[in-house]
Amino acid sequence: MVHELEQEDLFAGRCILVNGPVIIGAGPSGLAVGAGLKQQGVPFVILDRANCIASLWQNRTYDRLKLHLPRQFCELPYFPFPQNFPEYPTKYQFISYLESYAKNFEISPRFNESVHSAKYDETCGLWRLKTVCRNGSVIEYICRWLVVATGENAEKVVPEFEGLEDFGGHIMHACDYKTGEVYEGKNVLVVGCGNSGMEVSLDLCHHNASPSMVVRSSVHVLPREILGKSTFELGVSMMKWLSIDVVDKILLVAARLLLGNIEKYGLKRPSIGPLQLKNTEGKTPVLDIGALQKIKTGDIKIVPAIKKFSQGKVEFVNGEIQEIDCIILATGYCSNVPSWLKESEFFSREGFPRSPFPNGWKGKAGLYAVGFTRRGLSGASLDAIKVSQDIGKIWKEEIKQKNQSVAVACHRRSKLPSF
Repeated sequence: MVHELEQEDLFAGRCILVNGPVIIGAGPSGLAVGAGLKQQGVPFVILDRANCIASLWQNRTYDRLKLHLPRQFCELPYFPFPQNFPEYPTKYQFISYLESYAKNFEISPRFNESVHSAKYDETCGLWRLKTVCRNGSVIEYICRWLVVATGENAEKVVPEFEGLEDFGGHIMHACDYKTGEVYEGKNVLVVGCGNSGMEVSLDLCHHNASPSMVVRSSVHVLPREILGKSTFELGVSMMKWLSIDVVDKILLVAARLLLGNIEKYGLKRPSIGPLQLKNTEGKTPVLDIGALQKIKTGDIKIVPAIKKFSQGKVEFVNGEIQEIDCIILATGYCSNVPSWLKESEFFSREGFPRSPFPNGWKGKAGLYAVGFTRRGLSGASLDAIKVSQDIGKIWKEEIKQKNQSVAVACHRRSKLPSF
């Protein structure tokens, strides 16, 4: 199949010409772009490899997950959350909101289609996309605009560890973790100390497991709220008046007062402030919802980087050896864009937009990106508004020009002599 797809001249599958953009991804970013285009009357097609909208939220998140930020920072454009939703909606409430969003704007993605390749054809000035359907059939889409909305978390990251194949116990990535019920009484090694690693470890504690969390590098831990206000909201408000360095210092002082000195528990803070680190490297600070207290009491054990695994055991870089029953890899995610977007100048190997995206959302040749500016759902929503408005403006101008051309042609024909 792949060999056949690479033979451009031999393509014999179904071909669809789209009078508008093709949007890759039916998550929050793709839905937000679709809603914006709907409001302007621009036709579009949304493609997704999964069988549902927001597959990351539906299929690859744990049961206890809640939005880390207050709901007002997670709303998609033109459609607020229901008033009866809590300040931090659960994942099921968020999924329900996204389903209502798609229904409200009459968005119907084409599911079970994986993009195999997307290439800009300079000869005709159009994008050519080839997809493989779940049943094996191949479809080619031809369009003027391509919107990449697959996000930064399309694929799980699984690091290589010496001896992991010899471990013999249960190993899974955090994207497959649902609940700690099945881990009661077990020694579980959680690899990673970001928000996922912290919350999985906390959930394991609630189900009477014994988690050890690997902290390989420095991490910022902030309280989710300060004096009853969202830490994120306070940071955003202060950024209107103060520099990012000053805001970072204020947040770190507040964190020290409310959480204490976390470094004595094995959690070393980075030298760069939390907001600056997020902006420059995309590393999100941990917003604590209870894991830190479990770390302080020893219910969650902090361990250093891994040296190697063996049968039922793990050895750390400090020489300590620990018996474990299971491993959960909270090692993050990455973009999959470089695997199918053939225009390598636009995205790096890590899946982030390159310099042709000077503002983070608009590239060249009708290529757009939504959800890659490392600003979460709120940033993706802002990107989606800009993208849909930009495409809508161009689309309407072209329609106007075509109508004017048709009108001129009809006027000229009406003046021709009749016989």
